[in-house]
Amino acid sequence: MDSKPPESPDLEPSKSQRKRDARLLFELARDLVAMSSKQLSVLPIEQDLRDAIDFAGSIRSHVARKRQVQFVAKMMRSRDVEAIQQALAEQELEARQVTVRHHRVEAWRDRLLAGGDTALGELIQHIDPSNVQALRNLLRNARKESELGKPPAAARKLFKLLRELDADKDLPAAPTSE
Repeated sequence: MDSKPPESPDLEPSKSQRKRDARLLFELARDLVAMSSKQLSVLPIEQDLRDAIDFAGSIRSHVARKRQVQFVAKMMRSRDVEAIQQALAEQELEARQVTVRHHRVEAWRDRLLAGGDTALGELIQHIDPSNVQALRNLLRNARKESELGKPPAAARKLFKLLRELDADKDLPAAPTSE
């Protein structure tokens, strides 16, 4: 005989499940309190919840802040937080994409500075021909600065140009040096 009662949609969640849900809401509330007001402004949050989050962010006492974060989590229990979680996931994805683009541009800059004309030839295949001369000049100046031990002003300009090229059309992944 089966001692377990049959699952029914009428049954309330178990105490353990309620605790897990409350813990997730507390962590979400803690993350929201840690965000800047600019980051919060793009999230779909009602004004009373936003006020509670702002107030929690202004509290300096650890215990009082934790109590206010718990209050924010309690407020969120009666609301649909999936929209907030979705917006946070989109922000995180966007931040990761920016980081990937930044690393790709850095890799191309380092490859160009180390690889010489071979690396430049590989990159020229993927960019607009009107930018090739500016790229050659910046690369030459960056190498000269490096040899003379000067600050890397041209290398910074090279990075900026590569970032602009990447914004126009995604640069391919930089090939590894052999």
